[in-house]
Amino acid sequence: MKCTIGIDLGSTTTKAVMLDEHGEIVGKGITNSRSNYAVASAIARDEAMTAVRFSLLERALKRNDGPDAAAAVALEADLLSAFRLELYLDELLYLRERVLGLLGQWSAGSLQDSVTGAATAVLDEMIATAPELFLGGMERKSDFFRDIAGAAFVAGSEKICASGDVPFERLVGLFDRAILDVETRVQARDFQVLLPTAVARVAAARKPSIAVQALLDQAAREAAAEVIEEVSLAGTGYGRQTLPFPKEAVRSEILCHGRGAHRIFPGTRSVLDIGGQDTKAIQVDHNGVVTSFQMNDRCAAGCGRYLGYIADELNLGLHELGPLALTAKRMVRVNSTCTVFAGAELRERLALGQKREDILAGLHRAILLRAMSLLARSGGIDNEFTFTGGVCKNPMATKLLAELVHENYGPSIKLNIHPDSIYMGALGAAMFALDDWRAGKPSLMPQVETVAARSRPAPPQLDASCV
Repeated sequence: MKCTIGIDLGSTTTKAVMLDEHGEIVGKGITNSRSNYAVASAIARDEAMTAVRFSLLERALKRNDGPDAAAAVALEADLLSAFRLELYLDELLYLRERVLGLLGQWSAGSLQDSVTGAATAVLDEMIATAPELFLGGMERKSDFFRDIAGAAFVAGSEKICASGDVPFERLVGLFDRAILDVETRVQARDFQVLLPTAVARVAAARKPSIAVQALLDQAAREAAAEVIEEVSLAGTGYGRQTLPFPKEAVRSEILCHGRGAHRIFPGTRSVLDIGGQDTKAIQVDHNGVVTSFQMNDRCAAGCGRYLGYIADELNLGLHELGPLALTAKRMVRVNSTCTVFAGAELRERLALGQKREDILAGLHRAILLRAMSLLARSGGIDNEFTFTGGVCKNPMATKLLAELVHENYGPSIKLNIHPDSIYMGALGAAMFALDDWRAGKPSLMPQVETVAARSRPAPPQLDASCV
C-alpha cells in the first residue's frame, strides 16, 4: 500500500492523517505536542500507522463470509482496545523504569526507603489495573499517555500517602520528571508481535471458537505483514516553520484547514478553526480554495491555550471543562479573555462565591464571541459552516457556537461539527502531499531515532468480565 501523510503540528496537539494512493483516508493519529517537534511528528505518524494496520485488519476480516467471519468482525473493537492496552503497558513499564531510576539518583534522606516503596507500589498497581482502563467497553478519557497515566498515578499516590508517612508532593514530583523522558522517546512498534498479542488477550477473555480464532490469527498476520510505503509528506500547523521537514513540504494551515473541511463537507463555504494559540475564520469557494480569512492577533486570548490555563487553575483536565460548564445554572459575565489575567479574575470570582461551572460557562461564551467577531470580519457565514480545531471537541463550545450562529445568521445555516474535525488541518496537508506525489515532486519524512520494542511476559489469562 502506498500512502501520503499530512502532519499538523499544533501548540497543544500534533495530528497526522494518511491517505492511500486513491485519496482515501486510511489512518489518523494524534499526540500531545512536545518541545521536540521531530518526536511529536514521529509519534503522531506512528499513531496514524497503527490506524492503517487496523484498517488492513478490518479488510482482512471482511474478506470472509459466514457466521464465523461475522463473529470475528464483532471482536474488532475489542482487538483495538487490547492493542491500545499493549502500547500503554509498554510506556508504563518504561515510566516505572525511569521513576525508579530517578530514585536511585535523588536523595530523599530518611524517607528514601519509604518513597521508593510507595512509588513501586503505585506503579505496580497501575500495571495490574491497566486492563480496566481499556477493556470492557470503557470509554477512553484521553488520547494521551500523560493524561491517562497521570490520573492513575495521582489517584494511587493520594491513596498511599493518606497515612502521612510519604509526602504526596515527593511522589508526584517523580512522575512530573519521569514523564518528560517517556514523552521524548520514540519506541518502535513491532506489529508482528503486538497484533498477535492483542488477539491472544481477547481470545483469553472471549474464548471464541477454533474457527473464529483462526480467522483472527490469519487477519492479524496479514495486517502486520502488509508493506506500507510512505511516498509523500506535507506539514502544517501553528508550529509549521519549526517542523523538521523540507521547506517545500510545509503548507499554510489556513489552506489546509479550508481544504480539509471542504473534503469532509463539500458544501462548506465558511470555516472556523480554534486551535491552541490562534483562531482562524476562513471563507472557501465550491472547490475548497480559500477566498478570504481573518486571524486573531498574536495574543492567545480566546484560544485553546486559554482554556488550558483555566483548567490548570481549577486543577481539572482540559477534557473536563466543557462537560462541567454544561451543568451551569447561570452564565457569569467575564470581563476579559486575556490569558495573563485569567487566573486573577477566576480566583476573584471564586472568592465571591460564584460557582465554577457558572464561571466556566461565561468564559466559554466570551471565547466564542471573539470567534464570531472574526467570522464577521472575514465575510460572515454562508451555508455550510464547519467548525475545526481542538476546541471543537469541547461540548460547551460547540453548543454555544451553534446558538450564536443561528442567532446571528438564521436557523437555516447548516453547522458541521465532526468528531474528527481536529484532523482537518492534517487532512488538508495529506491532500497537498498527494498532489505533490502525483506531480512527481514528493517530500519524505525525516527518520527519527527509535528505541527497540520492549520484551515482556505474555498477557495474563483474563476473566471474561474484564473485556
